[in-house]
Amino acid sequence: MNIKIINKSNHDVPHYETNASAGMDLRAYIPEAITLQPLERAIIKTGLFIELPVGVEAQVRPRSGLAAKKGITVLNSPGTIDADYRGEIGVILVNLSNEPFVVENGERIAQLVIAKHERADWNLVDSLSETKRGEGGFGSTGLK
Repeated sequence: MNIKIINKSNHDVPHYETNASAGMDLRAYIPEAITLQPLERAIIKTGLFIELPVGVEAQVRPRSGLAAKKGITVLNSPGTIDADYRGEIGVILVNLSNEPFVVENGERIAQLVIAKHERADWNLVDSLSETKRGEGGFGSTGLK
């Protein structure tokens, strides 16, 4: 799938690191380092603008290494970039650790996954079909 991109940063465009990668790393494009204090959040710009085809979204997701090692994640994960959005891609980072975290220009801060999606048409009904699970949710199937 070809996607139009404008890159106003001085970093390479996002790319897949391996043949089996689902996501491409997004890099911070900021004039100076930003320090996120514990529980602080900020929108980190990337310098990237994209034009997606209708029926496709870009999902902004956390990087597992930043989450596991530093407690840094994407607050609205996954963030959705719609096909009609033309603004700069920004990443809402949050520091869930007990230590300040410094975001540097060029740092890989999130990953971008391109995904096709369907549009739903609602069919208003009075009842739904029965299933074994029924209304059970939030842990109803057990832990083991």
